[in-house]
Amino acid sequence: MNANTGRRRAATGPQRHQPLARWAVVPLLLFVAIAFGIPALAMLGGAFTTSDAGPGTAVHYTTGNLTASLQGAYFTALLGSVKLSLTTALISTVVGLLLAQAVVTSRHGMLRHAVLSASGVLANFGGVPLAFAFVATLGNAGVLTQHLGLDKAGWSLYSFWGLVLVYLYFLVPLMVLTVISSLDGLRAQWREAARNNGATTWQYWRYVALPVLAPSLLGGFVLLFGSAFAAYATARAMVGASVPLITLQIANTLGGNVFAGQGNVGLAMSLDMVVVAGLVMAVYIPLQRRSARWLV
Repeated sequence: MNANTGRRRAATGPQRHQPLARWAVVPLLLFVAIAFGIPALAMLGGAFTTSDAGPGTAVHYTTGNLTASLQGAYFTALLGSVKLSLTTALISTVVGLLLAQAVVTSRHGMLRHAVLSASGVLANFGGVPLAFAFVATLGNAGVLTQHLGLDKAGWSLYSFWGLVLVYLYFLVPLMVLTVISSLDGLRAQWREAARNNGATTWQYWRYVALPVLAPSLLGGFVLLFGSAFAAYATARAMVGASVPLITLQIANTLGGNVFAGQGNVGLAMSLDMVVVAGLVMAVYIPLQRRSARWLV
């Protein structure tokens, strides 16, 4: 009887704590609802409404804001952000993979710790401080610009490729942190088996390693694309309006810096960004799950 009673208590114990565990997530849900839900509803409401000018304004539902957000300078800014994000994500994926592979194959443990620590810091170093650092180094009057004569060669930091260089500063370390665990998951037995069957190093990477790493690499590429697409402060502080970006256009419309009364168009552009981010996450999550099957 005592043994049976103990088994019943052991079996029913976790079930008694399940309601408490469910209630423990309520504060998180409330925080998400307040911090994300309310702004999202306000954005949706503004994107699909317009107000008449003058006293006693009336609110009308319309799709004109979304139509305007996909035309003219607004659409050019959206394409500019997509182009910048694709370019920086592609370069960062390749460079980050090479750096991560060099770290994984290194025999020096201190090198691995140093690279990972530096990557963790640099991946989160952005905004105005990063823009100021590059302006002081590679701007028109920067130290390296004057010392190496880059201005005479036509170099300009305040351009598309200058912004690409700045974005690589924090995207490459982010890719290193993202892919290094996947490289650790490549088993030595796979390389030995390929070598025993007469495969070269290139053939091993072409037919074994890269197919296994492909979901992780694509997932990292998508993550880098999203990070570059949503970046604002660095581009705002460095290039201003010289490079058309969707985040800068949203700030201009909401602040009335270009055309007054275009705040709802800015909210519509924000909705466009949310749609792009949703597509990014819809691709990223399945890729991460697929890569986990191979690298567990």
